Amino acid sequence: MSDFQQARQILGARLSELRAEAGMEGKDLAAKLGWQPSKVSRLQNGKQTASAPDIAAWADAVGRPDVEPELQGLRAGVELKHRTWRRQLAGGHSERQKLAIRETDATTLIRALEVSRIPGLFQTREYARAIFDANARFREIPATTEQAVANRMRRQEALYEPGKEFRFLLCEAALYHRSCPKPVMAEQLDRLYGVVGMPRVDLGILPFGTQLRRTAPHAFWIYDRRQVIVETITEELWLTADDDIRLYERAWDWLAESAERGTMARRLIGRARASLDLA
Repeated sequence: MSDFQQARQILGARLSELRAEAGMEGKDLAAKLGWQPSKVSRLQNGKQTASAPDIAAWADAVGRPDVEPELQGLRAGVELKHRTWRRQLAGGHSERQKLAIRETDATTLIRALEVSRIPGLFQTREYARAIFDANARFREIPATTEQAVANRMRRQEALYEPGKEFRFLLCEAALYHRSCPKPVMAEQLDRLYGVVGMPRVDLGILPFGTQLRRTAPHAFWIYDRRQVIVETITEELWLTADDDIRLYERAWDWLAESAERGTMARRLIGRARASLDLA
């Protein structure tokens, strides 16, 4: 069972409990609310996610308006999808990369901020291989690096698909932080240099020392206006609530105001490339 479905079932069980405590059958509650009995059943069984108005109406109908904050908190737990890395990566990185392909294929506009690494959509094979190998060692999971790298390269095909748009912000620190040998990083920076100016790709660099309207606290990816994905060390957060999406959009817009693009972005990348001192 997914974390999302488990959260929905917890909410459904609590709704069912409150109905029973009120001495009401499902059909009675449905009649009082003006709903179809099937809707009451779906909500109680975790087959449908209750909206905020659904929650308020349910709490009022069972005579417990005092529990609405509790129920709204449970509903927020459904919209905030926690996907633990332990569960997602139990068999290695390959399957998670397949999921990334599906999400990218289903998205027209991706906006993202990366703080300390090159975005997966722009990674070279060797850079991606180094990232996957290091993470597998850190998490003590099976090394499925070759399959994961192949899937990451497959995902990058989306960059060339008409109708898609990619807007990325990259902190300058990501040009210097390395989890790979210098020659691999040099190749990666050469690749990133070529990304600047690609059709349908807008890449902005947030330089050291620039004044920001707000800080860049962590990496995040916005998929259309459908969801935001945030990574922590222990889990991914899949945020789907409208308020969360709007807040991350505002964060992206405010940070974008300070980004360098075009010639200046290439200059920043070139400076990082030169600092590797491969001679």
